[in-house]
Amino acid sequence: MSTVTQVFDAPAAHVWKVIADGWLYSGWVVGASRIRAVDDHWPQVGSKLHHSVGSWPFLIDDSSRVTAVEPGRTLELLAKGWPLGEAKVLITVEDLGGSQCRVSIAEDAVKGPGKLVPKALRDPLIGVRNRETLKRLELMAQGGAGRQN
Repeated sequence: MSTVTQVFDAPAAHVWKVIADGWLYSGWVVGASRIRAVDDHWPQVGSKLHHSVGSWPFLIDDSSRVTAVEPGRTLELLAKGWPLGEAKVLITVEDLGGSQCRVSIAEDAVKGPGKLVPKALRDPLIGVRNRETLKRLELMAQGGAGRQN
């Protein structure tokens, strides 16, 4: 799996609130263009968020499903974007105390054409995308996304 990690200048609880609000997903996940629906019990195991990937007018409607969760700490997803394929994604949030936390995203293709790309090429591409994803997530957590005022 390709793994990227970043120390955030935001408390872990603030980061988790962004992650736990499925409607915010397209704001921080690179490639997600819009959210069409979010299951009421998101992010519990088995819940889905229904998203579109790509750029208009070339959008693909699909979904991501939670396969494991430890609230406040980890979220594991099966992210779909057919006909491109499916990926396993593991997001980990580690509280460092005060106003800092460490966030990691581990991802790899598990099914479809993406799996055919050699790992030596696939991992760096996923890494670049997820470094930007982490930057966006940090900015949203710092800015108060997902929190009630």
